[in-house]
Amino acid sequence: MNSIISMNVGRFSLIYLLLIVVLIIMKKARINQSKLLVVASIRMSVQLVLAGFVLTWIFENPHPLLTVGYIVSMVIFAIHRVLSKCKLLNKRFKIIVALSLAGTGISLVVYFVAVVVGINIFNPQYTIPISGMIIANSMTGVGLGLQSFTNSIKTNRARIEALINIGANPKEILLPFVNSALETALLPTMNSMIGMGIISLPGMMTGQILSGTLPKTAILYQIAIMIAICTSVCITVFASLYLGYRTLYNKRCQITFS
Repeated sequence: MNSIISMNVGRFSLIYLLLIVVLIIMKKARINQSKLLVVASIRMSVQLVLAGFVLTWIFENPHPLLTVGYIVSMVIFAIHRVLSKCKLLNKRFKIIVALSLAGTGISLVVYFVAVVVGINIFNPQYTIPISGMIIANSMTGVGLGLQSFTNSIKTNRARIEALINIGANPKEILLPFVNSALETALLPTMNSMIGMGIISLPGMMTGQILSGTLPKTAILYQIAIMIAICTSVCITVFASLYLGYRTLYNKRCQITFS
């Protein structure tokens, strides 16, 4: 296997020319998000460059506390990102979401690294990238699920109140919205799994192949991480919604929307 070709700054900078194409299309389609695209691109670049420096330093100076600290910062940012978009949720619901995201993500990372891969969980070379993939996908999944759930509640608020007034059980009213939101959250991951290997070569597998890893090894890692991601998304969203929706009504069967 050939080693990966190093990319100099000059050649790398050419990739930003592609954003001009996106900006032209957005202008042609009258999509007023040009500023967001530029800001997102700059922010992504700066964050990844900083992450690169930090990870290089951690890999050169491996220590359990550094690995744990980096993962904790991932979890905190993921929780903040999800909850900042769900301001209508009550405090108990938010706590449940935070605990579900943190607990599921960390548990799946420990299982993947220690049991599936079979190495020390404090090894930053494996634990940090795997944590990033699992936690990031869990964050996206639970964010999508909560958005679907809250939008359904807002859209059907009048219907929900009418059902409550005629004596319907809050659990029977809200549970269909929970189930629908869980399905919505899982669909992107499952659709990605269906097309993987035929339509697309996923990021983890591509990165390993580019770095010189044998395709057979890269395939095994990719299958394992996709199953872990699917499981993490499912458990996180399930726990968040199935425990969280119960905070929306009291013992007198009264539903509160915030």
